[in-house]
Formats: sequence, structure tokens, C-alpha cells
Amino acid sequence: MTSSTGPIRAVLAVDLGGTKVEAVLVDHRGNLLPGSRHRSPTGPTATSEELARSVTSAVTLALAGLPAGATLVGVGIGSAGPITVASGSVSPLNLPAWREFPLRDLVLGLVPDVPVRLRLDGLCITLAEHWLGAGQGVGNLMGMVVSTGVGGGLILDGRTVSGATGNAGHIGHVEVGGFDDPCACGGRGCLEAIASGPRTVAWARAQGWSGRTGEDLAAAYAAGDEIAERAVRRSGGAIGQAIASATNLVDLDLVAIGGGFSHVAPELFDAIREAIAERTEFAFATKVRVVHSALTADGPLIGAAALIHRAELVP
Repeated sequence: MTSSTGPIRAVLAVDLGGTKVEAVLVDHRGNLLPGSRHRSPTGPTATSEELARSVTSAVTLALAGLPAGATLVGVGIGSAGPITVASGSVSPLNLPAWREFPLRDLVLGLVPDVPVRLRLDGLCITLAEHWLGAGQGVGNLMGMVVSTGVGGGLILDGRTVSGATGNAGHIGHVEVGGFDDPCACGGRGCLEAIASGPRTVAWARAQGWSGRTGEDLAAAYAAGDEIAERAVRRSGGAIGQAIASATNLVDLDLVAIGGGFSHVAPELFDAIREAIAERTEFAFATKVRVVHSALTADGPLIGAAALIHRAELVP
């Protein structure tokens, strides 16, 4: 199979998260190849064997969608963290059956003849924004996801930053001043424990609100519910504090935020920007722009493919 610029060079993109693993073939333009996208369940109660079977199933089915004449040039894996890049292992907080599980080796055994690269899912999302999304042409940016959890990744001076183990940019576990919410990581006041969808819903319920989901909270906010409004502003304020701290640390120009809960209400972004604007004497910090992700839910997979297609950005 060929494209307008010649034979298709495809990357197998894999995205491992707390509820599912997805795999798809992605071409050099960032297009997902039709018929190649497959998903399998994961979840906190899954055994190690069940998780391995889910990855194997998604990868095998996606590979079967490689068009005739197309070339598979590599595999990019984005995983929930923590991860260890050197060993290719993963220890996702929300998948307790896997601690230092050799995910890269598992995939390499299924696709043995091409390079396989593993990075944090937040870094993959940032790569996708830089390649095809809101971060095009921006040298210093952070991509964020606010959903079931809160994740992030960094590109500084036009290159991805992974850190010693691969976990740089994990902003969901930066502690936010003025909060003491317990976090599953063992810390207190982590951004994820305050501002994720489930934790924001839990806080609202503790104040007497009767809804159960992020969608319920969005509807209540739109209807003028006072507790829902406070919950959204609390979440947004914490996110803004964390972004301001990150900008003070690494001098960001742009933060692109995606994920289902980022759409709970437009005022979420107002609260984020207001918290950043409090740094009145630091123009370098208040200059950071906070925008919605320009990508759909395909962003994590596009970013995983970019680990190969845009390898020059990934040390």
C-alpha cells in the first residue's frame, strides 16, 4: 500500500492505561490506519497474566491490519507510570499486578525485528501536541491529561525530557500548597488526588452533592449547582498552582490540557489561569499559555507513534 508520498511506513502505537490497552498502526503523517485499532481491558483487579494477554491481543490484532505493501518501522509504547526506561519495565500505580513488569520485552517478543521504544504516557501526549496539536512550533511545553488521573510530559528546548528513569513531567504527583488530600502514591496534596475527575466528584459528594460521575458534575455545574461550581473551581485552582510551579521551575511557554475531565466546564480553565496570574511579579511565569488540547482521544496513540516517527526529538 502506498500514500501520495510513497509506500506507507507504519508504526505500531500502544497505549497502556488503567482501564484499557489500545494498539493501532499510525503512518508518518500521524494518521491512524483504518481497521487496525484494537483495545483490550486492563483494570486494577486484573492479574499479571490477564494484563499480558490483553496487551498480546491488542498488539496481535493491530498488526494483522498492516496493509499489503506497507512497512512496519517500529513500535512506540506509552504507559501509565511509573516506568523504568532503561529496563523497559512498567509499574502503573493503578495496575497493582504489574510492578517492574518487562512490558518492552513482552512487545518485542511479539514484534521482534523492529525497534521498540517505551516512554511515559504523558510524554507521548506532549509529543503528539508538539507534532500535530496545539504545541506545533513551541519549544518549551507541557502536555497534560486531566481524567481518571492527572498526567503530564515535557518538551524543553525542542527535545523531550524523560529524566533518569523516564518519569520526568509526572505533574499529577506534584504536591499543591494548601491541600492535604491523601494520594494513592503515599503522598498528600498531590494534584491527582485533588483535581482528577473521580477525586473532584468525591470531594463534591463529601460536601453534600448527590451525583456520582464527572458527567453528572458537568450537568450540575451547567445547571448552576453551587457545590459543583465550588468543586470545579477547586480543581482548576489546584491545576493552576501546579502549572505555575512547573513554569517557575522550567520556564514553560505553553501547557496543552486534554482528557475527559478537562471539559467539565469552561470555567475550569478560568480558574487555572487565575491561579497562574497571581504571580504578579513574575512575567516569565504568567506568560505561560494554557489551552485545550487540539487533538482528540487519539492523542496518546499518535504520541506513542511519534516515539519512532519523530525519534529526533526523543533522546
